[in-house]
Amino acid sequence: MKQPRPKGTTRGFSRAATLMQPRIRQASEDRGFAVTRLLTHWSEVVGTATAQIATPVNVSYGKGGMGATLTLLTTGAQAPMLEMQKEQVREKVNACYGYRAISRVRITQTAPTGFAEGRVAFAAAPKQQKTPDLAVQSAAKTLSRDVEDERLRAALAALGANVLSKQKT
Repeated sequence: MKQPRPKGTTRGFSRAATLMQPRIRQASEDRGFAVTRLLTHWSEVVGTATAQIATPVNVSYGKGGMGATLTLLTTGAQAPMLEMQKEQVREKVNACYGYRAISRVRITQTAPTGFAEGRVAFAAAPKQQKTPDLAVQSAAKTLSRDVEDERLRAALAALGANVLSKQKT
């Protein structure tokens, strides 16, 4: 008796990553990135602090072929700090490539191909929550003291503290 052929688990569908991989590879190679891992895992390669202030834009190879130049995009205020870290960034990127692929790091505040790509889209710093002062908190608790449900009372007190603190400013 013949065993039925096992059916695949994908049922004719492909993963989105496998469909997009050739296009991602072509787009990254057009910009000089032979290893797409540098783009996709930028924060892991250089660290989160550097990734928040800079992003890789281009890898250009000179005529002599003696190493490439990595172009990083950053804001004007962060450029001096990134300038001091250029050597560490170059070492980390070369570790990602596995050999001394990058010989120079260039910092720019606009994209090298034009202003349309030069928009900065780095992650913003996390917001710090301000705690209202004790007078505002006690006034908010006074307003919500008649509510019987404890969770609702706490939520209304927090809302009242936010409203009262906003009115002061």
